[in-house]
Amino acid sequence: MDCLPSNDTLSFWLLHYGGFALFGLLALGIIALPIPEETLMILTGILLRNGKLYFPTTILATYFGCLTGITLSYLLGRTAGKFLLRKYGSWIGITEKRLEQTHLWFQRFGKWTLAFGYFIPGVRHFTGFSAGMTYLEFKKFALFAYTGAFVWMSLFLSIGYFAGEYCRSLYETVEINLETVALIIILIAVCGMLIVLKRTLKGKK
Repeated sequence: MDCLPSNDTLSFWLLHYGGFALFGLLALGIIALPIPEETLMILTGILLRNGKLYFPTTILATYFGCLTGITLSYLLGRTAGKFLLRKYGSWIGITEKRLEQTHLWFQRFGKWTLAFGYFIPGVRHFTGFSAGMTYLEFKKFALFAYTGAFVWMSLFLSIGYFAGEYCRSLYETVEINLETVALIIILIAVCGMLIVLKRTLKGKK
């Protein structure tokens, strides 16, 4: 996508600002800004292998960038969700009672999306907010979200570190070719989930 920063731009930021750039880019990307987080981490792994980034600082910046982004998303959902519900909820048939039922569903099943949602572009930007909006307890949120963040970052840093330029080029090619298809699939999945959830909540009234 034209709005995404190029690999040269990402590399420049990483080489000149190191962990500060990595932390900020990942945090903002997870919150919802158009930043290619996977490509960023693959580039980071390559630079680590080449000795251009300091290993401990980079690992900490990567992990805490992920944690900061998903936590801020959760807090936004928790603090703004009630306001949005009261102001716009009636337009789509969502009430306080239905929100509580959604909260119970999220406690049973939805928390797993916090762990695996990182691997689906577009989905990870909403899991934290959804968990906050449904008032999922912070300790449960942290358990699944922070564990998922560690697995996600470890995988893509390892790809960059061990596979290098080849995997980066392959990933970029696949990402570009599947970009439109992935967006359509995500939109269909989200719409389907909303329809199913709404019908389920109606049935429980």
